[in-house]
Amino acid sequence: MTEPKTRPTNASVAAFIDAIRQPERQRDARTVAALMRAATGARATMWGPTIIGFGRHPIVGSTGRATEWPITAFAPRSTGLVLYFMGDFLAQHPLLPRLGKYRVGKSCLYIKRLADVHLPTLRLLVSSSVQAVLAQGR
Repeated sequence: MTEPKTRPTNASVAAFIDAIRQPERQRDARTVAALMRAATGARATMWGPTIIGFGRHPIVGSTGRATEWPITAFAPRSTGLVLYFMGDFLAQHPLLPRLGKYRVGKSCLYIKRLADVHLPTLRLLVSSSVQAVLAQGR
């Protein structure tokens, strides 16, 4: 059995964010990191080379094997921010119409820049996701 590619590392989150070349993307990453830290109470950890995660919880993959994944996480990419949510959490979520400009993948929320979204709604979306993940583990 192979190990999952995305695992926690000892890399510095601060150094990773400091290395982001676009000033707006760097500010956005700091804002999302603070928002996720507040929602989880957990310290930021690099998961692989590009994902910043907060906390840990077990998930079961398509193979039926359990592995760890962050309670909430995001990746600042060159084209925008990718926020990771559990499974079908985003599917028709009632907060999405209030969010602003975004795209949704299966379990990802894609935002070009934070200025395009309503930050209090994003904060509520992340908090409600964290609560759903924690409730699942009870």
